[in-house]
Formats: sequence, structure tokens, C-alpha cells
Amino acid sequence: MFTSQDVMKLRQVTGVGMMDCKKALEATNGDMDEAIKFLREKGMATAAKKADRIASEGIVAAYKNSSAGVLVEVNCETDFVARGDQFKSFVESIAKFIAENDVKDVDSVVAAKTAELNEAISKIGEKISIRRFAKYSAANTVVDSYIHMGGKIGVLVEASANTPADVIHDVALQIAAAKPSYVSKTEVPQAEIDSEKEILKAQALNDPNPKPINIIEKMVEGRINKYYKEVCLLEQLFVKDGEKTIAQYIKATNTEIIRFTRFEMGEGLEKKQDTMAAEVQAQLDKMKK
Repeated sequence: MFTSQDVMKLRQVTGVGMMDCKKALEATNGDMDEAIKFLREKGMATAAKKADRIASEGIVAAYKNSSAGVLVEVNCETDFVARGDQFKSFVESIAKFIAENDVKDVDSVVAAKTAELNEAISKIGEKISIRRFAKYSAANTVVDSYIHMGGKIGVLVEASANTPADVIHDVALQIAAAKPSYVSKTEVPQAEIDSEKEILKAQALNDPNPKPINIIEKMVEGRINKYYKEVCLLEQLFVKDGEKTIAQYIKATNTEIIRFTRFEMGEGLEKKQDTMAAEVQAQLDKMKK
């Protein structure tokens, strides 16, 4: 009659809890449109009519207590709402909830906070989506966060227990500014290195005046080392002191960077593209309701 994927889709569309979505599909013989109508009639799917909108604005926020650090991205439809205190307060409450509870993924967060999410959508009047989060335990390590440009970029870093506060904060600033993908060279997948080598080799061979293959091989290795300096945190030049790498900077304090997460708000999301005609029609539709 219906599958677990149908239940998940209905939850994503309406923002209603999994069990209530299952009951709605059972009551409507698996008809998705009727199930949405069923939930709306019950007063549960207040966010349903906003579900097809694009939420590509928002903020990245951080929360830290004695046991954990959290980085979360929550999206809305407009930058105006993203800068509002009401939206920021909601995002902060979500980050705090994640830090204080054993949640494994976004679905479990949404399931637990459905009522609060729907209330926020109703009050703010835009689609709101809890997109992603990272959570690091701070029980035996040091965790720090950094939020840049009012929530446009967020960083969460975990380092060894002996790490000084100023050092881990400098590392968080580095990650925000230099955008590394990995902590060290050992983390870069071999497939990624091989792919980069193939591209670099092809570029050299396609040169109008190609060099001998042995020279090309050396050039490729040199460019791979440059690639490491771009994508690996420890290989990058320290933004506060261009004379040393991050590895050299943290060595003096015997610090080990364990892992990090960097969120850039809206990266990879479809952006809203409204034409003037569409905007006028949207206003007309509102007037008819």
C-alpha cells in the first residue's frame, strides 16, 4: 500500500512526525495528496503549503557546553528572516538540543522538534529546514567553534586535551579563511590523488610544447605537493604568519588537531530565482486566499 520511503517523503513535505505520517497514509490508503490533506485537516501540517518553496538562505550556528560542541545549519527562504532575532533564537534552540541529547541524524532532530519547527514556520511565515549538523564530544578533548560573518560560515574543531584555547581558536580561524578539506595528507583519498595526477599530466601533455615524460612526472609531483598545501590544514601557511605552516605553528604547543567541520551557509543548495511575473502572480494568489 505504501513504503517507508513514502512515510519519509510525507514527513519531509509536512514536517509532521513519522508515526503521524504513517497513520495518515494508512487512513488514506497510501494516497500522498490525501494524506497531506488529512494532516492539514487535523491541524498538524501547518507547514505543508510552504514545503515546495526553496529555503536557500539561513545561518550556521554553534553551541558548546562542558560535554559537547555543535555546529548546525538551518535554512529559510530570505536573508531578511535569517537576520531576524526570532529565526536566530530558533536555530540556537536546535543547536542546544543537539548538544544536550543523543541524536544521530537530522531526521531524529526533526522528529523530536516537529512541534517547535512547525510553530516557527507558522510564526515566521517561511519554509524552515534543519539541513545538517556536526557534534563533537568534549569529554576528553578540546572543542572550539568559530562563526564568521554572522552565520555565513561556521567551523567546529576538535583537538587534543592539552591544546591552549588561543591555539585552537587560531586553527578555527584558519579553517574558516583557508577552507581546507582534510587535516593531513594521510586523509586525502588515494583515488582523489590519482585523479588529480591524471588531470595535471593531461594538462602538461596538451601543452603546445610538451616536455619529456620524465620531466612531466616531476612537474606533476610538484603540483601535487602544491595541491596538498591547498586542501590539507596542516600543510597550509598560517594566515596570521605566512612564514610557517599550521603544522609548525601547533608543534610548539604539542597540539594534535583531531578533526574539523566547516559549513558554508547554502553551499550546494538551489537558489531561489523569481521572475517579476512570478512575484506578481504570487501576490495575486495571496490576495485570493
